[in-house]
Amino acid sequence: MKSGAKKIIKLLCLNIGIAAVDTILFSPGLLGIGIIGASAFETALSATTIFMSIVIFGYGNYNLLKKEKIIQIGEIKTADDCIYALNQNYGKRIFEKDITTILEQIEMFQKKRGTIKQVLLQKFDITEISYSKFDGVISDIENVFYINIKSIINKLNAFDEEDYNRIRKDAEKKFSKEFINTKMRIYSEYMSFVKKAIENNEQIILKLDKLLLELSKFNSLEDGKIENMSAMKEVDELINKIRLYD
Repeated sequence: MKSGAKKIIKLLCLNIGIAAVDTILFSPGLLGIGIIGASAFETALSATTIFMSIVIFGYGNYNLLKKEKIIQIGEIKTADDCIYALNQNYGKRIFEKDITTILEQIEMFQKKRGTIKQVLLQKFDITEISYSKFDGVISDIENVFYINIKSIINKLNAFDEEDYNRIRKDAEKKFSKEFINTKMRIYSEYMSFVKKAIENNEQIILKLDKLLLELSKFNSLEDGKIENMSAMKEVDELINKIRLYD
């Protein structure tokens, strides 16, 4: 169902609901609450009901009719921007589970990023070169992680689910098998890219876990030893691999 049709249904449900409640409350054949000649309680209840109906009508219709802000890929600067852009694509049902996974990954990444920073501050002074090197590597990982998510958002924005469903369901009656196969291969590439990018995110989170584990084993590290840590080498390899992939 298109978003415009969904919005119309929501508007109808809201306004019919308000009308139905008011009819039940004020109809003489039903509850028959009145204002003129009624008790103080009924008068207050009637006035409150009318006021709330106006508020709900105004607020509800405004929110349903207002234009939703569409964030463009070039406007994405923060993790919150990524989350907003991902939520904009929740209507694409084929990617709903993927989007849920990505949102969970963002939450996990932020949590692990914070934990590593705490551990670094426990082991190094913020002015030490060792701290700067570790923090720089984590910043590189974070940068690659969100570039990866931006790439996913690009694919989600470009994916035309309405056309995908049209081709998949009834295009056989209109187009050749060769054309349909070509179209479906294109859409399969979108889906494969998203799956692969999600796996890359999981690899990034896994490397953070390994780095945190290795970091927790040492009370102090000389500068030369930092670059030779196996987890640091794995992180560098992964960053280069994902950059090439994107």
